[in-house]
Amino acid sequence: MNSTIRRWFASAGAMRRVLSTFAPYLGAGIKVTHIADDFSSATVEMRQHWYNTNYVGTHFGGSLYSMVDPMYMLLLMRRLGNDYIVWDKSASIDFIRPGKGVVKARFELTDARLEEIREATADGDKYLPEWYVDVVDEAGTVVARVHKVLYVRRKPAE
Repeated sequence: MNSTIRRWFASAGAMRRVLSTFAPYLGAGIKVTHIADDFSSATVEMRQHWYNTNYVGTHFGGSLYSMVDPMYMLLLMRRLGNDYIVWDKSASIDFIRPGKGVVKARFELTDARLEEIREATADGDKYLPEWYVDVVDEAGTVVARVHKVLYVRRKPAE
């Protein structure tokens, strides 16, 4: 991560503020409402507005995916530190039911999962951890389920 961007994301609060004003999030009406101080969890939400509503009056699918897109990569980069390469590798979204009103997604990066990734990459091999993230409405009903695959590799010792 380049030094300017690294400074923007120096703390969880700074990352939350920067992401909430990031053009794709701002334009879709997405707000990062929480990032844990240790980058172990995050929550994003999107309120329904005229500019993120599709032709049939529900949340636009691209905005639902945008809510989820960078979060695991960013959390993992912060938890692993600069000794690792972390990229988004692939993703898919399954639209379960029409989303209306406020929708939310919560991300958890447990210590056990972090240790699993460190062990899998200890010898320099790539690892492709997977996550499923539910986007839920105000009643807690699943609106969409996103499958994310990341690419993680420990950087070679210099």
